[in-house]
Amino acid sequence: MKLNRRDVMKMSVMGGAALALPLERAMGEEITQANRIAESALPAPFTLPFKIPPVIKPVRSDATTDYYRVSMEAVTAEVIPGYKTPLWGYNGSVPGPTFHVNQGRRTVVRHINNLPARHPDLDYTPWTSVHLHGSASLPEYDGYANDISNPGQYKDYRYPNWQPARTLWYHDHGVHHTAQNVVMGLAGMYQLHDPLEQSLRIPHGEYDVPLIVGDTMFANDGKILFSSIENKGFYGDVITVNGTPWPKMKVARRKYRFRILNAATARSFKWSLSNGAKMAVIGTDAGLMPAPVRVASFRHAAAERYEVVIDFAAYPPGTTIDLLNTSPKNNVDYTHTDKVMRFEVTDMPFSTRNNAIPATLFPDHPAMTVPETDAVTTRRLDFVRTNGLWTINGQIWDDVVASGFTSVLASPRIGDTEIWELRNLSGGWHHPVHIHFIDFKVLSRNGRPAMPHERGAKDVVFVGEYETVKVLVKFDQGRGKYMIHCHNLSHEDHDMMGQFEIVDDIIPAHDPLADPCQSLPEGDL
Repeated sequence: MKLNRRDVMKMSVMGGAALALPLERAMGEEITQANRIAESALPAPFTLPFKIPPVIKPVRSDATTDYYRVSMEAVTAEVIPGYKTPLWGYNGSVPGPTFHVNQGRRTVVRHINNLPARHPDLDYTPWTSVHLHGSASLPEYDGYANDISNPGQYKDYRYPNWQPARTLWYHDHGVHHTAQNVVMGLAGMYQLHDPLEQSLRIPHGEYDVPLIVGDTMFANDGKILFSSIENKGFYGDVITVNGTPWPKMKVARRKYRFRILNAATARSFKWSLSNGAKMAVIGTDAGLMPAPVRVASFRHAAAERYEVVIDFAAYPPGTTIDLLNTSPKNNVDYTHTDKVMRFEVTDMPFSTRNNAIPATLFPDHPAMTVPETDAVTTRRLDFVRTNGLWTINGQIWDDVVASGFTSVLASPRIGDTEIWELRNLSGGWHHPVHIHFIDFKVLSRNGRPAMPHERGAKDVVFVGEYETVKVLVKFDQGRGKYMIHCHNLSHEDHDMMGQFEIVDDIIPAHDPLADPCQSLPEGDL
């Protein structure tokens, strides 16, 4: 008997959920808490050293393209001192290795699914689909949810890298268990550089630091303890930065640029520094802001990226400053989820080059210069929980699958500009809404201007309870179908995801399922 998502939820209402749902979806709060590792076994905040993920190198290059090979595989790491935790890493690294790519150089990334045939505890087949989040990729290389690679298969993903400089990230997007795969470790950073960004006197090199922030939870044997209570989201009691719980970073007395990626599957953060100092936000999801914005705190939803400059020049050696989290509404919080990492100022020598915050950064970003008056239509997208399902305009991803992948929420035409109203008209949860392929400008939030830190080009926007966020999009590139979904990955998996299609009457659209995976052994790369 084949059940779709609505059938499963009807059974749940009738009391038969345990018959239809995998074990991890039926776990209750009491089971999670009973198996959770004791707080006394966790490392004290700010005692473990800060680490930076490795940088990946191409396996070969030609005149136009760099070629990479990435293996998704089971690894074991000591995340909690004294405990061995099974994880899934890209090339054995959790988080995955960082890509550094120059604008105009194409990349081909072979992602090989070398994961086990079944998850050892959650009992599902870990198929994968890799999404390069923030990239204007063709539909067949965008990480479409049903374009999956099973264990023992691989796919070559092709990325054009023509966009302005930005902080992207790559993560799993396999249909119906994205949250579990990401919690297991399948996420990493991808930095795209361009001549303008490199010419600015903002921090570069060793002073340009990735911060991949997430949360997780451990069982008393050290394994990841995954639970998504009523599919509302996974909220861990351990905050990690680049895979290390609450690390301490030694810094020189100068400016640092931190690329902060919220890689949590559900948790949102509100950053501040323990001494009350302001941070300069210089970049958003889709690149540099028109000008820096100085804030004492700001809100950061899952999947958003913000580039922030913190200046340590005024502090004597030995000073410690903590990056803190004042949790936004509708998170599940624990004893130390208000802490993230510590900066310890030292007297180490440092370079004085690229140690500034220019007054002007990138005022000509294409997404930020589109006039609102160019909009030809306004579309409304409602993000609603209905009968236990997470829906967009009443639809779920199962409806897309049932339609033969033809059902769309919107069909913008190439060259058109549109306003999209993203609405969350309920309480109890927020939705970080991600629109694939495009960059957009936040026009308003409940009729008020965008928050200061989000006044740059975006591809994810925080839609809080009872909020309506208007965004402006120009569809001047691309043809074919792309996904839009909530980036609370439990919401996405159950099933708050749909698609839109960029329509061109002259040039045919690409099919997101046109380039399927291949089975091992590998061919030539």
